[in-house]
Amino acid sequence: MSNTHKARLERRIAGSTNRWRFPKQPFTGDLLSLSQMCKALSIDFEEALRNPDRLYISQIQKFFCENFKNKDIQSAEADVILECLGFKWELHQPQLFQSETLAKLYLKALTQGTTYPLRELEELLRAQSPKKTKEKSPAKRMIISLKINDPQVTKVAFATALKNLYMSEVEINLEDVLGVLASAHILQFSGLFQRCVDVMITRLMPSTINNVYEAGCKYKEEQLTTACEKWLEMNLVPLVGTQIHLRKIPQDLLHKVLKSPRLFTFSEFRLLKTMLLWVFLQLNYKIQAIPTHETVMTFFKSFPENCCFLDRDIGQSLRPLFLCLRLHGITKGKDLEVLRYINFFPESWLNRVTANHYHALENGGDMDQLKDLNTQAVRFGLLFNQENTTYSKMIAVYGFFFKITGLRHDTTSYSFYMQRIKHTDLESPFVVYEHKPISLRTARLVKYEIRAQALVDGKWQEFRTNQIIQKFGLTKLSCKSHASVHVAFFFYFLFALSLPHPFGDHWLLISSALH
Repeated sequence: MSNTHKARLERRIAGSTNRWRFPKQPFTGDLLSLSQMCKALSIDFEEALRNPDRLYISQIQKFFCENFKNKDIQSAEADVILECLGFKWELHQPQLFQSETLAKLYLKALTQGTTYPLRELEELLRAQSPKKTKEKSPAKRMIISLKINDPQVTKVAFATALKNLYMSEVEINLEDVLGVLASAHILQFSGLFQRCVDVMITRLMPSTINNVYEAGCKYKEEQLTTACEKWLEMNLVPLVGTQIHLRKIPQDLLHKVLKSPRLFTFSEFRLLKTMLLWVFLQLNYKIQAIPTHETVMTFFKSFPENCCFLDRDIGQSLRPLFLCLRLHGITKGKDLEVLRYINFFPESWLNRVTANHYHALENGGDMDQLKDLNTQAVRFGLLFNQENTTYSKMIAVYGFFFKITGLRHDTTSYSFYMQRIKHTDLESPFVVYEHKPISLRTARLVKYEIRAQALVDGKWQEFRTNQIIQKFGLTKLSCKSHASVHVAFFFYFLFALSLPHPFGDHWLLISSALH
């Protein structure tokens, strides 16, 4: 039998059993001992089989963490010289092994040209043992090189990342955090990478969301992409839609947000205006200030009338975005006139909206072509700031009038509800008579939901009712919603009432979605 075959089938007594063993390289034990070692070091067993170096690095990381956690190395001579970005960085073993990338480079240099690399590692650990502190360390002073091609990694950001090997509470500046994140990714420094992720999430704003989202996609960090989606769901219309930073929102992120049932908007038409502005800014990249709504409408109206914008080559790729909009939720006559004036949507889309409105009015407000509250609700929303004690908004759908109201009970308790209002009790009834239909029905069956999104300790939390079916009348006992949303411990509110459309006979679906 060949020596190679003998090594592969090597069998030795291990404890009270006679188990098959691995050859001496890369493992020195059997499957059971390897499994137990992986469990002790919190390493995935299959990962250890695929990447044996990971096992050694974890062993050394655990050793240095346990024995040199508080050791003063400021006066100690550097063990490693790292050549990177045109600089030479002096590093020490206990700190170096926090980075898997640097640890691999160091171990590769340490064992290069040796017959027994494992013996080199064992000598390294014995030399660094606290019991040997008085003896001169035989460990070699190595020079390792790291080439970085990521343009996000600057010298300042990389220096900050290396500094975090020595100090756990190094402040990360917002302007450098993206570079530090990239450096931590290259160094495989998981602790620092997570700190950067936390900083980026807590400091999301219109000027940073694009970079944060792109970083999440580039480094496959789901925490970042998910945080961007949730943040934009709340802030697309009320905040980002009023700033020039709207231009930088990626189309794929925008598409995800538009499909979300948690998307906040004051009304469907307000969401449409935000989307038209986004398209305008994509096509007019030299403009550095938010244009007026009239300027945007004039721009789209300037295209030849023989073809709508979405049917043109320039608009074909944008169709998926506008298919997410609920155009049936635009019910005001003036807003519907704008839809036709700008020549943006295909004629078939506009005809469908007009036909839906006609059939709904003909049936007393019933919109039986729409079934799903989450995807077809007509949304209405309001912002409720901490300074408000009460705030309300009037909404109208096919001759029925409702008021959505927010109340602050104390500094940490708020509630929201909706109630039906008689047309004669409106503050400006003459305006209603001139521009809106009036329904004289005394009762209306409504399906609705109220959602509230509150900022609690820097994180958005959702409070919501179930989907409720209720008959709204005009008397004091029947005009108010049976359910309301109660929220505690928050600093800032977004409230949205969604009014989806009815299904069946004599139904008006009102989904009040509080975002």
